Amino acid sequence: MEDPESARVRLPQLRLDELLDELQARLDAARGTRDRVRSLLEAVLSVGRELDLEQALRRIVEAAAVLVDAEYAALGVIGPDGRRLSAFHTVGVSDEEIARIGPFPEGHGILGELIRHPAPLRLVKLSEHPASYGFPPNHPPMNTFLGVPIRVGDRVFGNLYLTEKRGGAQFDEEDVSVTSTLAVAAGVAIDNARLYEESRLRERWLRANVEITHSLMSGGDPAEALALIAEQARSITGAALVAVAVPMEEAASLSVDIAVGMDADDHRGLVLPLEKTLMGLAFSAGAPVSSENVGHDDRVSPEPPRFQGLGPAVAIPIGTGDTGVRGVLLLAREIGGRVFTGRETETLQGFAAQASIALELAERRRDAQEIAVLQDRDRIARDLHDLAIQRLFATGMTLQSAGRFIEHTEASERVLRAVDDLDETIKIIRSTIFGLRTREGGAGSGLRARAVRVAGEAAPVLGFAPSLRMEGLLDTDVPREAADHVVAVLAESLTNIARHAHADRADVTLATDGRELRLTVTDNGVGIPAGGRRGGLRNMAERAAELGGRVHWASPATGGTTLEWRVPLTTPQPPP
Repeated sequence: MEDPESARVRLPQLRLDELLDELQARLDAARGTRDRVRSLLEAVLSVGRELDLEQALRRIVEAAAVLVDAEYAALGVIGPDGRRLSAFHTVGVSDEEIARIGPFPEGHGILGELIRHPAPLRLVKLSEHPASYGFPPNHPPMNTFLGVPIRVGDRVFGNLYLTEKRGGAQFDEEDVSVTSTLAVAAGVAIDNARLYEESRLRERWLRANVEITHSLMSGGDPAEALALIAEQARSITGAALVAVAVPMEEAASLSVDIAVGMDADDHRGLVLPLEKTLMGLAFSAGAPVSSENVGHDDRVSPEPPRFQGLGPAVAIPIGTGDTGVRGVLLLAREIGGRVFTGRETETLQGFAAQASIALELAERRRDAQEIAVLQDRDRIARDLHDLAIQRLFATGMTLQSAGRFIEHTEASERVLRAVDDLDETIKIIRSTIFGLRTREGGAGSGLRARAVRVAGEAAPVLGFAPSLRMEGLLDTDVPREAADHVVAVLAESLTNIARHAHADRADVTLATDGRELRLTVTDNGVGIPAGGRRGGLRNMAERAAELGGRVHWASPATGGTTLEWRVPLTTPQPPP
């Protein structure tokens, strides 16, 4: 049995051991807090140095997972509508697991709870919360949860989601405090990254405008400038398709002259009405018109099919106000792509406005050059009339009067022939003067405008508007004779469809490459019967033969008819 004296000696020793253990625990806690603060500061510095937005978001998620020792972490970016997640960045889940789980969440359940109530949320067991929505198949099990909102200015940008604290522990108040501190730093970093991204975008738009203006002011073709506008807009916005349409005669329809990107051939050369088309609506309103899914928009006609695989789209008028709308710029992203935001639309409007000013200045410059040419032609015509013709006329009168004094018969005849030649020369010069002072053609006289009129006039008889696509320099490369013939063939073709085909769709393509003119008319009717009349087709063949061309038609067993009428635009040279 231990004596009382020994027990009294050991009691202070036990209390000292307890105090030393408590001191060690407090030192360990202080050291842990110091290490955690250091880790937090390192995370804040790491996040703050990143200027690329996507990389900044990735660093924020990784830093949050390390700071609270979470197995899984994610950052959900709230979309423009403020109700759904538009982007999702994860840590702890492999790409193979993500593929098996399926699409990223949109903001249901607990994720939606944080969107609706942006305040820190800590849960011991996820499934026990009333807003729990459950997990999709192949999703890893998750129990403990910590969610913290990220604010950028006065707006909630997104939320940090952390689950499964390692070692089976629970998230505590210190975890909430550390994560909230990181979220504040993350908000600043995101704001800086977005400002940097916007400044780079503005710089790219400015460079694009400078390039377009330089191209036009140096005498470049406006068509090339429109193509440059489309290419620059596609490159900067990441759009899958960009098209540019310009108004046709009397602004009754739009012609898609430029299309680049996904299925561009389905758009290039189309003639679009102002109704039931996104570009037409933007042209008529003189303001942007957007669609979340252009392929399934009631305002846009599905015929002809041209928006497969495309979703968000926006049509921006090129030019407004006193100058009028000079065209329309259409941008479309693939299905599932992000919707064009208001800020993007405003930037595109500014770009289109600058491009319109450049086009206007180039047009004024061309007008000034044309006026100078016309003035020069007037001067030449005036000089020919006042000087050359008068001198020739006086010379002819002198020769004619002198001929009476020539007794030699052959010499007299030569003088008379010279007088006649002078008269012919005067006629040629007068014809040249008339040509110099007369501008050929007028509004609506081009082949493009004539084809649009024929298609429009046929619509009431057909019961529907035929699809019309035009390609190439139809108004400049096609001679008047060939244009007259092809307009007559087009009118005859559409009339035949209305009378005999019983069709509800017709597609017309009129194209030239400068060497050949090609008209293709296709319908989905009953086809040409074997014993049917061929009067109209014979007339088309004769017109083609007159120009050295040919016509071909086919009616497959599945129905419908395709007619192709082709004529050369250059006269073939005879063999040597």
